[in-house]
Amino acid sequence: MAQENLRETLGLEEVVELREKTEKISRSLMEQLKAYLDTLRPLLAPARVFGKHVRSPLREDVPDAESAVKKLCEKYNGICAKPFSLPPNLGNDALADLDGRLELYPWEYTYEAKDHDQTKTITVSSPVKHVLTYKSSYSLSQIRLAVSGKGDRRQDDIREFLVAALAMQSALDKFPGLVRLLEELRYHVQVEKNPALGDLPLVVISASVPSFRPSDQVVLATTRLSGVPAFIELIDLDSIQRLQDPLKSRLEEALR
Repeated sequence: MAQENLRETLGLEEVVELREKTEKISRSLMEQLKAYLDTLRPLLAPARVFGKHVRSPLREDVPDAESAVKKLCEKYNGICAKPFSLPPNLGNDALADLDGRLELYPWEYTYEAKDHDQTKTITVSSPVKHVLTYKSSYSLSQIRLAVSGKGDRRQDDIREFLVAALAMQSALDKFPGLVRLLEELRYHVQVEKNPALGDLPLVVISASVPSFRPSDQVVLATTRLSGVPAFIELIDLDSIQRLQDPLKSRLEEALR
């Protein structure tokens, strides 16, 4: 069934069943992705990009490290004002304490669900799409709340999140082979902007199976039952049957 038709015809009882299956698939995909990233973590060490600008047991000169730092600072200056209200110009030691541990956060966005005369703001998250960044004090959810005025606003922690996100983009820009490797493992890697975070570029990793949001009526009914204004998208199970093998496709193409 086409995803748009599924979105419109799915009932509340079907959502409950599909949510259970979505959780199982999402958990499996997450465990697999984390295992891959644990293997790749040494290759994504910040010191491999920024050299001696990052505190590391191996403080050594890295080709183009100065250029990488300069580009990151320029990107920071371009996005730090709105909606973060941070001053420009990072200090000389802005990257010194960059944490090399990797973090994955579910992709989140705010959605206005409407049904007749009812409108409700819902936080929607994806079970198959995640933001990859270096570890920082704020999670993706926390910084979204902070900049919206609904959570604690700690300026240093906001800056730390921005630097961590920009540094991850710098790492994958320098080592595009890692992106190609993840693509071979059926994870799509791209840079996206979250509507709540202005022009901040975020590295997003998505599984090869799509998820969708059912009708507003079903979303609102689900949130009424849970008492929480949040909803997790559902995985299109039919798409699993349509998965293609990239290697098979390339070999078939080579024979044409």
